[in-house]
Amino acid sequence: MNDTFLKACRGEATDYTPVWMMRQAGRYLPEYRQVRGSISFLELCKTPELCVQVTLQPVERLDVDAAILFSDILIPMEAMGLPLEFHDGRGPIFPETVRDRAGVEKLIVPNPEETMGFVMETIRLLRRELKVPLIGFAGAPFTCATYLIEGGSSKAFWETKKMMFTAPELFHQLMDKISRCTTAYLLAQARAGAQALQLFDSWAGILAPCDFEQYAAPYAARIISELQSTGLPIIYFANNGATLLEQSAATGANVIGIDWRINIGEAIKRIGPRAIQGNIDPAALLLPAEKLRERIKNLLDGARAARGHIFNLGHGIHQFTPPEQARIAVDAVHELSRR
Repeated sequence: MNDTFLKACRGEATDYTPVWMMRQAGRYLPEYRQVRGSISFLELCKTPELCVQVTLQPVERLDVDAAILFSDILIPMEAMGLPLEFHDGRGPIFPETVRDRAGVEKLIVPNPEETMGFVMETIRLLRRELKVPLIGFAGAPFTCATYLIEGGSSKAFWETKKMMFTAPELFHQLMDKISRCTTAYLLAQARAGAQALQLFDSWAGILAPCDFEQYAAPYAARIISELQSTGLPIIYFANNGATLLEQSAATGANVIGIDWRINIGEAIKRIGPRAIQGNIDPAALLLPAEKLRERIKNLLDGARAARGHIFNLGHGIHQFTPPEQARIAVDAVHELSRR
């Protein structure tokens, strides 16, 4: 087992900087598109054998140092009792929104093994195949709540903030239910064999720091605290969260993921003695090879003061990225960081 990624998460010395990429299994890979074929995205997420196949694809093609479970952050929200649809060009849709007390009370806190057993089966199958660590994940409560309240993605998040500011007790009731669901789900992933867990807070950056501290961070911290019993490294990633770094670190996560909107050296100073993950702009993979290598070298140099560094993109790899460019990046990280 190549455990370089796990060592970096724990702040231990490594022979080189480990690398993986958010959304490394996905549409930019022709082999993924071939598997997807005529099957829907949701069907793919619920078919363990195919999930295993697409999880392994970038590990084999790119030589990354960790695999991340192929799934979606909204799978647990469907298990809470809401119909979930995915539409090309529109993303995830919840036809039934949660905007009142009846909607919140209707949600259940599901048994993850009974309602999402396909995820745990995927993890068990992957552990038999992988020679690098497997990352399990979930959406952070605030991000998941926005989808339930808005009914899908949003630009203004009006309905979410409306509930926060005009019905805060109801909002906290919703966040409590999502948090209990997410905790149980991630504990089940750990029991199934996940070796690290990442909490994605994709929409945290829409919040003012004072609102993040009141409405989002406490729930992420609660989940992370309850996951400490697993002994696994916990990664917290707040997208567009350069203004939220100190509060992100205060959640107790072992690793703080950062996007590309902040210099990594500054982020290291602000998060304190813990590992950091990031943070090349995903579009920078389009740079000519030498320019890309130069940018990666600068990032690696900037991360030298980190307690541990996992190289990653500042967000998910774009679907139109040529796979060979991703491989250039992985090889450059391995070569340029080797001690």
